[in-house]
Amino acid sequence: MPEIREDPVSGRLSLIAPERGQRPTDFRIPEEERREGSRCPFCPGNEELTPPESLRLSAGGGSSSWQVRVVPNRYPALRPDADKAAGDPLHRITPGLGYHEVIIETPEHEKSLESFSPEEMDLVFQAFVLRARAFLEKGRWRYALFFKNRGRRAGASLSHSHSQLMALPFVPPLLERELARARAFHAETGKCLFCRLAREEASGPRLLFESRHFVAFQAFAPRQPLETWILPRPHGLDFLHLEEDLRREFCETLLRVLRLLERTLPGLPYNFFLHLEPLGSPPLPYFHWHLELVPALTRVAGFEWGTEAYIVPLRPEEATAFLRTLKP
Repeated sequence: MPEIREDPVSGRLSLIAPERGQRPTDFRIPEEERREGSRCPFCPGNEELTPPESLRLSAGGGSSSWQVRVVPNRYPALRPDADKAAGDPLHRITPGLGYHEVIIETPEHEKSLESFSPEEMDLVFQAFVLRARAFLEKGRWRYALFFKNRGRRAGASLSHSHSQLMALPFVPPLLERELARARAFHAETGKCLFCRLAREEASGPRLLFESRHFVAFQAFAPRQPLETWILPRPHGLDFLHLEEDLRREFCETLLRVLRLLERTLPGLPYNFFLHLEPLGSPPLPYFHWHLELVPALTRVAGFEWGTEAYIVPLRPEEATAFLRTLKP
């Protein structure tokens, strides 16, 4: 029978339609055509093809060669020097102020994220943390968003592995909803919504795997088949000041998720993003940062645009049962 599910964190609705009868391996991923020029701007030796870098990290700590580079996006959605804009009470316009940067995750053109070592993955998140801290110190930005688009269907314009980060002058509305619901749950029960979610998912039918400090699970009310979340179990962890061993454990958890999904659907296009506290926020007794990974398998169409709810042809519990059979 179809089900209407409500995401406990955002309140977003998902319509689970299992009558469509799809298994995780039934989804077809179109083969992507390469449309890049002869010189990849993200490859070593082509550094002059990108704007001057904001940050460079190397595995050995030196600066002569690089493992990760951060550069301004050549086509930014926001700019730190945006012109002033005008508007009226009905049609509000504010300047498009912010930073939009690209994290070039590896010097190897053909290397995909699931094949990274934990150390290589950790350097990517180190780069984000260092840049987010720099935005925090400026005192004018309210939110730092880290996200990755993998595959053209998920919005990636270049195949060379990269992610993006943005410093925003506002807290995204989706985060505002998550914070409001978590705050209301805490006010009503005196307990943390995310602590309860981590505890219940760790013993539930959507659990993929868990470590000492993290739990990875299929989303209860997904936007797409195989939507996967990673949630820290302890309360009060600050991602921008996470201890190295915890950050490494998080990277290992993310790698396990990516490798499991790659075994299921090679070349899976996806988006993932970190939901963090607003920049400069005091410790929140009701919120945990978390990572949400959303594959790009089914097309968003009229129903989704008209309702902000999502039709998903695969129950997450069935997806979990299948994925568990693939674990070594």
